[in-house]
Amino acid sequence: MMRRVLVKLSGEALGRNGTLFDLDRFDESARSLKTIADGGVQLGVVIGAGNLWRGRRGGAERVSPVAADHIGMTGTLMNALQMQDALIRAGAKARTLCAFDVPRFAEPFTQRGAQAALNAGEIVLLAGGTGHPFFSTDTGVALRAVELKADMILLAKNVDGVYDKDPNKHPGAVMLPRLTYDQAISRNLGVMDMTALVLCRDNRVPMIRVFGLKEPDGLVRAAQGDISFGSVVEP
Repeated sequence: MMRRVLVKLSGEALGRNGTLFDLDRFDESARSLKTIADGGVQLGVVIGAGNLWRGRRGGAERVSPVAADHIGMTGTLMNALQMQDALIRAGAKARTLCAFDVPRFAEPFTQRGAQAALNAGEIVLLAGGTGHPFFSTDTGVALRAVELKADMILLAKNVDGVYDKDPNKHPGAVMLPRLTYDQAISRNLGVMDMTALVLCRDNRVPMIRVFGLKEPDGLVRAAQGDISFGSVVEP
């Protein structure tokens, strides 16, 4: 089993029909995260905000890009606090660190602070993305993986792997069980946004696992090294 893993959970997949909070899904994910941590893995968790805010889409196109991204960053904090509560109720030790200052709700992220919490066996919720607009939570998890020297990134999404084309638009799309960073980048396969993927490639993050959040015990199995489902992206 890997020693230090960063998990990226889809906010949309944690929502009820894609929006707001599906509290049962949060609790289920919290139990899986606790199981992984109880097995000796140090866990950092980034949650997207797609269940709360899909900035720059539909009517939100009138919102300025900076304001839209600031709203999205606050959404990631809301999801992190909800997951922190679910983890604590499940009996896990959890702490939220945020890339922007909200001292009444979460501690500020620092590399040293995150390292200390991970070494103490706490599950660390990493909120606020990078703390800057124009960067996605994909880039946030890639940046934290590099900073914290993660052995693997787990991407639990609302699709069950990496496909050769968008499976929501193309019924004949084929899942790719194994590929390299260069292949994912050159074919623009949507594993992560391009900035995040290049950051992982250039800093040789050992592995990215992509799978569906609804996969039974997917988080636990992926953290244990099971590659029988989803997709693997490697240097």
